[in-house]
Amino acid sequence: MKKSDTKKIVREGYANIAKESGSCCSPKKGCGCQEDSTAEQISKNIGYSDQEMESVPEGANLGLGCGNPTALASLKEGETVLDLGSGAGFDAFLSAAKVGKSGQVIGVDMTHEMLEKARFNAEKGGYTNVEFRLGEIEHLPVADNSVDCIISNCVINLSPDKPQVFSDAFRVLKPGGRLMVSDIVIIHDLPEEIRSSVAALVGCVSGALKRDEYLETIRSAGFEDVEVLGENYFEIDTMLNDPTAKGIIDKIGNSPEKLDELNHSVSSIRVKGVKK
Repeated sequence: MKKSDTKKIVREGYANIAKESGSCCSPKKGCGCQEDSTAEQISKNIGYSDQEMESVPEGANLGLGCGNPTALASLKEGETVLDLGSGAGFDAFLSAAKVGKSGQVIGVDMTHEMLEKARFNAEKGGYTNVEFRLGEIEHLPVADNSVDCIISNCVINLSPDKPQVFSDAFRVLKPGGRLMVSDIVIIHDLPEEIRSSVAALVGCVSGALKRDEYLETIRSAGFEDVEVLGENYFEIDTMLNDPTAKGIIDKIGNSPEKLDELNHSVSSIRVKGVKK
């Protein structure tokens, strides 16, 4: 699939999510979460506290993440934070509270519908230190050496050019700046039916790299002290409850042997890196 086609599919998929204002568990979405889950339940399961979820404007949390990068980023007052694939603004707003009025948060997203939702939420919540910009995470609309910390939540796996994402992230970070991302990686090879599935692409699976390849891609961009701080596997019984996963499984069949191929094949990891 061409890179331009991949971006078009992802953009359209997340535009639908923004319009529907649902979690990743509605029929057109899926990141390995359960059909009867709400955005709040999903977020709690991946590391967000009730207090964090209650602190942001209603509609900012769409339940699209696979971790809580803000919890591990050690954000400080006065820092500038960049959120790659900021969506409706959930992590950007949590970051804004940590960096304070003297700090700044920049969210970048390529989906117009998500930007509209995020900007509406920012105005509704009175956030004066948050800005949302239209752009692709491979070519960030951000100046060189201008950011203290980069966060991203289940987004980089969607990019067709991950080396370029990390290279440009390295460019915009200040010396001493840090990267803190939650993302989806592959542990074992997936069946080709999943790799070629449009539903799996929008559902965060088919475009993911192997775990070791993902970490090496970060290092190759120039980051040092690259480390996995946490990891969770997607169990097959969880994936079976996800509407997107159901569609994928329908394509490959649901024999015990084929389903076993998926078990422990997909993982969410929390990774840090430093620009020295």
